[in-house]
Amino acid sequence: MTGPTSVIVEADGGSRGNPGPAAYGAVLRDATTGEVIAEDGTAIGVATNNVAEYSGLIAGLRLAEEFAPDADIEVRMDSKLVVEQMSGRWKIRHADMRPLAAEANRLAPFGTTYTWVPREANKHADRLVNEALDGKRSGVTAAGAALVDEPEDDSALEEVEERPRQDWGPSGPATTLVLVRHGATPHTAEKRFSGGLRSSNPGLSDEGRAQIRATADWLAPIAEGVDAVVSSPVRRTLESAEIIAERLGCTVDLEPGFAEMEFGRWDGLTFAEVGEQDKAGLDAWLGSLETAPPEGESFREVEERVLAGLERIREAHAGRTVVVVSHVTPIKTLVAKALQAPLEAVFRMELSPASVTVLSFYPDVGGQPRATMRLYNARPPGDDAFSPAASAW
Repeated sequence: MTGPTSVIVEADGGSRGNPGPAAYGAVLRDATTGEVIAEDGTAIGVATNNVAEYSGLIAGLRLAEEFAPDADIEVRMDSKLVVEQMSGRWKIRHADMRPLAAEANRLAPFGTTYTWVPREANKHADRLVNEALDGKRSGVTAAGAALVDEPEDDSALEEVEERPRQDWGPSGPATTLVLVRHGATPHTAEKRFSGGLRSSNPGLSDEGRAQIRATADWLAPIAEGVDAVVSSPVRRTLESAEIIAERLGCTVDLEPGFAEMEFGRWDGLTFAEVGEQDKAGLDAWLGSLETAPPEGESFREVEERVLAGLERIREAHAGRTVVVVSHVTPIKTLVAKALQAPLEAVFRMELSPASVTVLSFYPDVGGQPRATMRLYNARPPGDDAFSPAASAW
């Protein structure tokens, strides 16, 4: 395969009047070097902001199809609406958006990820929108061709392109973890504490099995690229992993480091029941990283074994893609690690049953970790089988 193995699409759209004169901008970059491969800024007549933003997404995906047809794609946009709808978390209610979303889905290869970025981080695509609206450019420009109205001062062009600094960018082949939370259990529906290997260990409910089958079907197109399916040895994750592994044509390996937190004497109880039986203990545990439930584990203790498990995975499957079936706490811990966020970040995340989170870990440079989050808490588009009990164990 020639060309980049991974690309970033930056897209934007805008309307002066909403509806009014509208245009889109799209930039295709090599994800490793940050270099611009191609860009497109085109006016589309009178339209709304949302139509223009979707048009920018479609233009960016067409650039990827033309210039990097075999590459993995991450789309970055400052439109929360488009990112959430394309990630399958928000329904597409407006009739004008549905055909545009369908076209974007047709163009996007399986595994395409969508990331919301603040407006300041999307300046290049925004500039193309305004150039098109001002009549200064129209259509695709490939790398190496003269840019329309290119600034005479090269430093100004570098500023608006906001190329990644090479001292923090990813380097080398990534070890990618496709993290799947187990499907729902009877405890999930009742919001009961369910811990790891020392827990009451409930199995999947019928709902949970349906959820995992839907997720397995969603992951099936990447089966050839999956090096292994790895599971926490807890019953509900192992049952989930077996369903996924069968669909992907793999066997299941066990990693005890990815088991759920042990909740000790609270296991099997609801929050209300724990509050009645051990209010002081619950109050001390909530929001604490060091306090453990009676005979259980603290978040810090879980972090230590989860990160040890991560290192074993990175060593055994370096540069490959691994499907990891785990639980709320370990997955949140891995996300915090990838983002270099404090462990307290786990208190600000929600994770749905059978959801998919994708993290790529690159070789460390100078002792500094390099990782990206490519997807978080995603579910098969249009699947209504998922329980809203996102915060339950």
